[in-house]
Amino acid sequence: MSVAQENNLVLLIGPRGKRFITRLKAGASLHTHKGVIQHDALIGQPLGRQVKSHLGEPFLALEPSTHDLIMNVRRHTQIIYPKEAGYILLKMNLYSGQRVIEAGSGSGALTLAMARAVAPGGQVYSYESRPEMQRNAIRNLQRVGLDDYVEFKIRDIAEGFDETDVDALFLDVRTPWDYLKQTREALKSGGFFGSLVPTTNQVSDLIAGLERHHFGDIEVAELLLRQYKPVPQRLRPADTMVGHTGYLIFARKIEMEEASNEASPPMP
Repeated sequence: MSVAQENNLVLLIGPRGKRFITRLKAGASLHTHKGVIQHDALIGQPLGRQVKSHLGEPFLALEPSTHDLIMNVRRHTQIIYPKEAGYILLKMNLYSGQRVIEAGSGSGALTLAMARAVAPGGQVYSYESRPEMQRNAIRNLQRVGLDDYVEFKIRDIAEGFDETDVDALFLDVRTPWDYLKQTREALKSGGFFGSLVPTTNQVSDLIAGLERHHFGDIEVAELLLRQYKPVPQRLRPADTMVGHTGYLIFARKIEMEEASNEASPPMP
């Protein structure tokens, strides 16, 4: 049984599905449009139950998922949505102990997902050229207690990355093909590369760049998510959906000597 403790993050779902994430603190309270919930009523109590506000309105008290945390970040830019983030984690083989670079930090949504995946033994290195953007990302990671697993850096990545032999590298920048040399220098042999771009001409430019820089196992994907209204008597798709948010491109770093040998015709 999961019991809420002080300093834990708790998800509260109110009437009509309104969601709130709060960090528990003795004596504190959460003010909502459906009344006030005292943190003391949650601390030391099991999660997965219903609590009521001072107005008698029911709320579900739950442990927040990574999906909940991503959708709760304070955003100054378009975020990478959970539907892409989950696939990115799988395709880039991210688990505890892995070292991964991302550029740029954006609002920190993907940073959060990566940090949760590689903790406690791994590290995320997050590069951003805009200090004001990265400050917001840092605050978002601090709010969920994951900032210890992320090293934030202000850098034009054209200058290269500090790290070498990393397990994976993800580029969320406008022209990722311009930074493939720097990417190769940072990745280990066979390391995982990923990127997200919004238009097909960017995909074409990136694929061409990956081929020039000796990356293999190239994949392009687009993920669409359609949710349904969970009403047994009238089950049907929701009125809105998160449709096209970008194209995902994945590849692996191949050693140039091996790539050259494979491309050479067999000896007579």
